[in-house]
Amino acid sequence: MIGRLSGVIAEKSPPQVVIDVAGVGYEVDVPMSTFFNLGGLGERAVLLTHLTVREDAHQLFGFLTHEERATFRMLIKISGIGPKMALGLLSGLSVAELAQAVSQQEIGRLTKVPGIGKKTAERLLLELKGKLGADLALPAAVANDAQGDILQALVALGYSEKDAAAALKVLPPDVGVSEGIKLALKKLT
Repeated sequence: MIGRLSGVIAEKSPPQVVIDVAGVGYEVDVPMSTFFNLGGLGERAVLLTHLTVREDAHQLFGFLTHEERATFRMLIKISGIGPKMALGLLSGLSVAELAQAVSQQEIGRLTKVPGIGKKTAERLLLELKGKLGADLALPAAVANDAQGDILQALVALGYSEKDAAAALKVLPPDVGVSEGIKLALKKLT
């Protein structure tokens, strides 16, 4: 219904901002990453939004990037994850960090976010596995294009991203793709 707001920042009080659009102030809940990347009071801002309609309230949630909004929408589809918890997750972890935690099945990383217990973290990992952008989930071990290609090749051969990332760590930083795949395969077998 309301997909985007473009206006002037009238108020900022974590986790809410008020965006004045042609004289109408819209209260928007935002993740902390968005909150801190917005300008100051009186500055123009553009937020991508998601409207949640309940019996007792209409709530707008705002995001600076399409990835954040898409991840938020994916999170709220999971049983037991409401808009506030999804917003908390995106405040505690960036989309890339969340994708990496899901791809590497890191329960501990998710439980560090306030409001996320062990069972909720397990449900998140189960529901999001394979859904959260694989392009965002490349491990931090990938330092260059060659290593990214090596990682993708190993995953295509059936190795988990965690095992492939571990094999990448022992490779020389300047190794070529074909030689890197050979060395990584030797490490994995």
